[in-house]
Amino acid sequence: MDFRATCQSFPAIFYHSSLPTASRKPFLIGFAFYNSLTENPKMDLLTHLAQQPAPAPGGGLTPILFFILLFAGMWFLIIAPQRKRQKQQEAMIKALQTGDKVLTSGGVYGEITNVKDDRITVKIADGVKVEMARAYVANKVQDPS
Repeated sequence: MDFRATCQSFPAIFYHSSLPTASRKPFLIGFAFYNSLTENPKMDLLTHLAQQPAPAPGGGLTPILFFILLFAGMWFLIIAPQRKRQKQQEAMIKALQTGDKVLTSGGVYGEITNVKDDRITVKIADGVKVEMARAYVANKVQDPS
């Protein structure tokens, strides 16, 4: 296998020929540029880039379609499940009744002793009752029995 055949299957390292020998530094180039360099060794990187075909004008629907698909993905993976959990939490808070055992968002377990429109009274120990907003109830605790 000769050198040219080997280098056409791997990226090649070249030395920039316009610099003096002492300051030449290698740079890595890809397959297409190496192939054009083997055909015309005097071609440099700028000439090669200038010969690349121009991108198609406009973009059509591709960018718009990309953002629509991105938004749809975000909706189904993040927004919709979060809204479902929020509706379940609101329904649980509206259904709180006296005697329910709850866990507050502060991590305190207790039993509801009084229910008002916007707040509840929770008994957390014998003779200790705390009045709090309904929104601070994290979960309704089920009895293990």
